[in-house]
Amino acid sequence: MASSLAWERDGLQWPHREASRFVRAGGLRWHVQQMGESSERPVALLIHGTGASTHSWRGLMPLLASRFTVVAMDLPGHAFTSTPPSHQLSLPGMANAVGELVKALALDADLIVGHSAGAAIGARAVLDGALAPRALVAINGAFLPLAGLPGVLFPPVARLMAATPLASQLFARRNWDRASVERLIGGTGSTLDAQGLALYGMLVRDARHAAGALGMMARWDLRPLARDLARLRKPLAMIVGANDKAVPPRDAQRVRSIVPAATACSVDTVFGAGHLVHEERPDEVASLLVAAAQKMA
Repeated sequence: MASSLAWERDGLQWPHREASRFVRAGGLRWHVQQMGESSERPVALLIHGTGASTHSWRGLMPLLASRFTVVAMDLPGHAFTSTPPSHQLSLPGMANAVGELVKALALDADLIVGHSAGAAIGARAVLDGALAPRALVAINGAFLPLAGLPGVLFPPVARLMAATPLASQLFARRNWDRASVERLIGGTGSTLDAQGLALYGMLVRDARHAAGALGMMARWDLRPLARDLARLRKPLAMIVGANDKAVPPRDAQRVRSIVPAATACSVDTVFGAGHLVHEERPDEVASLLVAAAQKMA
C-alpha cells in the first residue's frame, strides 16, 4: 500500500536526522543535511541521483565530515523536498535549482560530488555558471545518453509515464516487499544491507517521490551536456563501480576523451561494487574521493 512520506513520521528514522533542516530557496522547500561545519574546511556539496535522496550518503557523509563541511539535499520532487513545476525537472532546471539552494545557504561549494544523474547536475551547474567549485567528483556519473535502442525508446516512455497521473500511483502501490526492493537494487549491480533496502522501500512506496523521479527522467536530455563537456575547465575525478549495470563503466573513459586535455581528469575503479558503490563501499569511496580532492586542490 502506498503512503506519502511525512517528516513528522518517517523522518524519525531517517539517517542523520540530527543534521537535517528545511530551507526555502528558488520557490521550493528543501530538505538539507549538513555535517562537519567549520569555516576552516572546504565545502563538499553532495548531489544524489534519480530516485534516491540524502539517505544514499548515510555512510559517506560522516567519513567526509572530518575534512569538509558536507552538505547534501533531497533533489526537487524527491523524498522530503517539494516538487517544482514539471519543466523545472529538466537537467538545466535542476542545476539552476541547486545553484539557488547553495546561494540561499550562503556557502561556496568548493567540491561537487555527484552520483549518477547528480554528477550531470553538478557539471551542468558549473557549465551554466550556477556553481563555481574548484573540482568535481563523479561517482558512476551519468554524463552520456543511453546508447542504442534504450536511448531511443526510454525518453518517450518516461514522458508518457510522467504524463499519466496514475503511473506513479500504480508504481508506488505495487507489492514492494523486501524481496522486490532487493531485486530492484540488484538490477543496478549493487547489494545493500537491510537498512539500505528499507530506506529505498520507503521511497518507492511514495507516489509523490515516484512522480518526481519519473518527471525528472521524462525531461532528461544528456545530449547538450555530452557536447558541452568539451568546455569543462574544472578538474574531474570519476569513481566507477566495476559491476555497474545502470551506467556502463566504459563511459568514464568516453567522458575522459571528451573533456579538454588541459582538464585534469582521473578514473578510479572499485571492483566488486555496482551503481550504488558509495553505499556499498563508503570507506573505499571516501578514501578515493579525499585523495582525488587533494590532487586537484
